[in-house]
Amino acid sequence: MINQAAIKDLIIKMADDELIQGHRNSEWTGLGPVMEEDIAFSSMAQDKIGHAWALYRILHEDLGGEDPDRFAFLRPEKEYRSAHLVEMPNGTYDFSLMRHFLFDQAETIRYESMQESSFESLRLLSKKVKGELKYHTLHANAWVMQLSKAGEESYGRMQQALNDTIALAAGLFEASPEHEAALIEDKVYPGEAELYRRWLDRIYPVLVKASLNLPAITAIKPVYGGRQGIHTIHLQPLLKEMSEVFNLDAEAGW
Repeated sequence: MINQAAIKDLIIKMADDELIQGHRNSEWTGLGPVMEEDIAFSSMAQDKIGHAWALYRILHEDLGGEDPDRFAFLRPEKEYRSAHLVEMPNGTYDFSLMRHFLFDQAETIRYESMQESSFESLRLLSKKVKGELKYHTLHANAWVMQLSKAGEESYGRMQQALNDTIALAAGLFEASPEHEAALIEDKVYPGEAELYRRWLDRIYPVLVKASLNLPAITAIKPVYGGRQGIHTIHLQPLLKEMSEVFNLDAEAGW
């Protein structure tokens, strides 16, 4: 029988990442450098929040968890399991774009690994979101390539964005000492170390084509903590903003 506590831990991490990244993407609506980017980031934000809701629903329906909306909006900060990467403010467009590239490649690798998962609900969801993730990664790859080849200043900014985000992105693969072995043994997914390896193999060819320099693997020091409820100073203000309407009346029907 699949370890229920381990499954819950994995799904919460995935869902919280998607929820927070989705809200960060939504903040670009109306502010993108060109109109199509307003639309693209808004569309991807909607997809990610939809993925989060689907994961929270699995927690609720399959694993006896809380109502998805209440779980998403009413937990204290320390109970969220989002990685530091998704919590960071958008900053400049190059930072947000590089985060989008690194996060969506990681998300794609994660869902691909669940195509044969022993946990049926994750296996079915991974197949359902496949098309959306393909669009997200194509969008990210295209813009990383375009801006990295748009002149010396643009290239420099993209390289700096990669330098600023790579350790944060590596933190997406923070393993849970309590649950990792059970998830691998139960064939739910191959584990964080294997996903990290696949992710590096996936992003490397794109970065080479863009002439961007990925630091040596040994030089990347992953930023951990989010999976243990240790967050940046940026998460709590975002949670307050996200839950403002819901908290007007948590019992209301919308």
